[in-house]
Amino acid sequence: MSGLRFDPIRLPARCQELRREVREFLSAETRAGTFDPRDPESGSSTAREFSKRVGERGWIGMTWPKTYGGQERSFLDRYVVTEEMRVANAPTRHFFVADRQSGPTLIRYANEAIKDRILPAIVRGELCFCIGMSEPNSGSDLFAASTKATRCDGGWTINGSKIWTSNAQNADYMIGLFRTSPSSKENRRHGLTSFLVDMRLPGVRCNPIGQMSGQREFNEVVFEDVYIPTDHVIGEVDGAWKQATSELAYERSGPERFLETYGALVELIDFVGETSHPAVISGLGRLVAELHTLRRMSVSVAGMLEEGHEPVVEAAIVKDVGTVWEQGLPHRARDLAGFAETIERPYHIFEEKLGFYLKIAPKVTIQGGTTEILRGIIARGLGLR
Repeated sequence: MSGLRFDPIRLPARCQELRREVREFLSAETRAGTFDPRDPESGSSTAREFSKRVGERGWIGMTWPKTYGGQERSFLDRYVVTEEMRVANAPTRHFFVADRQSGPTLIRYANEAIKDRILPAIVRGELCFCIGMSEPNSGSDLFAASTKATRCDGGWTINGSKIWTSNAQNADYMIGLFRTSPSSKENRRHGLTSFLVDMRLPGVRCNPIGQMSGQREFNEVVFEDVYIPTDHVIGEVDGAWKQATSELAYERSGPERFLETYGALVELIDFVGETSHPAVISGLGRLVAELHTLRRMSVSVAGMLEEGHEPVVEAAIVKDVGTVWEQGLPHRARDLAGFAETIERPYHIFEEKLGFYLKIAPKVTIQGGTTEILRGIIARGLGLR
């Protein structure tokens, strides 16, 4: 367990000035009708144009090299922007995956022609990415991926499918993990390769997966003889597993991993008002203390990324603990609200506002790696298996 780190990092003063700038920007966008902070789905139709305005402010690709349009700013700066966007329920879905993990993957492993063409467009907020990892018959067990990329004249042909692919229906590109050689008993990690896939290519089809919330978020992506040119291989053929685990350190550690149902806490605080009921006061205090702890852990991981580390285990812990917390938050909020019901604040109105968060809560322990897979990663990292 000596290798586990959560350094007590504090956000520097410059981050507070940046936080003020982001809040002013989001306030202006709210007044303009771009989105409603109390309605998580209100910005769906404006996400693409919102993305471009975020790009104009220099808040996409903040940590990337200036060569590719980035700002070479701190991961702590990026943390502040992400946190403010998430708390405000801003419509970040168009650019967020590209900013968080696809761009850094391309910077590290793609050829220069791809970098020069794709990365500046991401920074401008013009491109949307999705991630192709999980499959129908293997779930989060990436070692068992079977969707094949087969060599052909001038490139590769992909056949198979990916599942739970968030926002694939809107994505311009996918970074997908495909099997290019059989694994072996000695090395299950062998034989996986990452590809940059243009989602508009012939043979790519997105089938929606319904959700209780009514959202169109998850998809099954089917590939039928999809041709990928050789220069769209990302990194080493048959050796993408290390790339994938590095990528997941970015995906699993940010504030978005415990703030997706944060609105339930806001609704609870508004509902209970200045109640003096001891159960409500105690419950709110516990929720806020837990949220603060998660935030400190996430900031710590951002600091480690800033220093060039790959905190895969720490990121898995943030994701595991964070999503369990945010999954339970709407239910805990509903229980606490029951103690504070008054004639002035009838419970059924609060329940209506809480409904969206109750419906999306089940999915949060699936996206970004299931809880069971994450705990296996954590156990392995701690030397327990």
